[in-house]
Amino acid sequence: MNWQPGTELATLQARAKLNAYIRHFFAQRNVLEVETPLLATAGVTDPHLVNFSTDMLLPGGQSAQKLYLQTSPEYAMKRLLCAGSGSIYQICKAFRNEEQGRFHNPEFTMLEWYREGFDHWQLMQEMQDLLHPLFESGKFQQLSYQQAFQQFLNFDPLADCDKTLATACIAHGFDNFATLDTPRDTQLQLLFSHVIEPQIAQETPCFIYHFPASQAALAKISPQDSRVAERFELYYKGFELANGFHELSSPEEQTERFAQDNAQRRDMGIAEAQHDERFLAALKQGLPDCAGVALGLDRVLMLLQDKQDIDEVISFSIRRA
Repeated sequence: MNWQPGTELATLQARAKLNAYIRHFFAQRNVLEVETPLLATAGVTDPHLVNFSTDMLLPGGQSAQKLYLQTSPEYAMKRLLCAGSGSIYQICKAFRNEEQGRFHNPEFTMLEWYREGFDHWQLMQEMQDLLHPLFESGKFQQLSYQQAFQQFLNFDPLADCDKTLATACIAHGFDNFATLDTPRDTQLQLLFSHVIEPQIAQETPCFIYHFPASQAALAKISPQDSRVAERFELYYKGFELANGFHELSSPEEQTERFAQDNAQRRDMGIAEAQHDERFLAALKQGLPDCAGVALGLDRVLMLLQDKQDIDEVISFSIRRA
């Protein structure tokens, strides 16, 4: 039986050095390190994410309580913000019950941080401040979601009709998705991930910002253009590294988005997910204006160590756990 780790000693040392660098970076900026639970009584409603779950055994023969391993620490960290923590960060494990692969391990390490008083533009600048010394690349690029589609597909995702989108899908070999039954966002995501992503950020990291409002997730809708959300992602050399938002603070709109997620789950034939009521209660108390981002540290380490498989940067990946 192979009991050995998948990493070399040099990679373990590089991870420790990366964690120390991150902690020094935030200490200099007076951002507080926090810890939040990995287990919670609610998971996520996002139909594209799947929680691991377990049953907590209660004394006296009571029914077991269902608990969920967190796909990210987002809800708990926002509860801290609502409680007056100020700007915070944490380096933690997150869990997603999805297929493993070269870029994916079901248990992975995430750096997540929230900056009170920041919008998404300021947070993108801070991300560049953090990562530029590591990547030693040129100035990070910024490209809107709309500009990316226009540049690489000659298609406007905010204005062109469904028929034109279907034609673009067929032109790139996705005939099976060029139907009226396929949601527009599914078609856009297919084209973005398979046609645009391989062509961006090969030389320098690139932020893609202002995703369609229908893909807002937990981001605010732009007050300048209601067709887009104040959401961004960061890409570099074929890696999707980070997902960030100017954070939605309205409990009413958040509740509506949870309901929309569950409607989509029903359409997809999967079970509805319970809302995180503690998170909603915190939003009602008041989330300070802030921006937040989740950064995949295993993928950052893959880039820094020029590794081709996530198994090479995790001491014991799921294949060795």
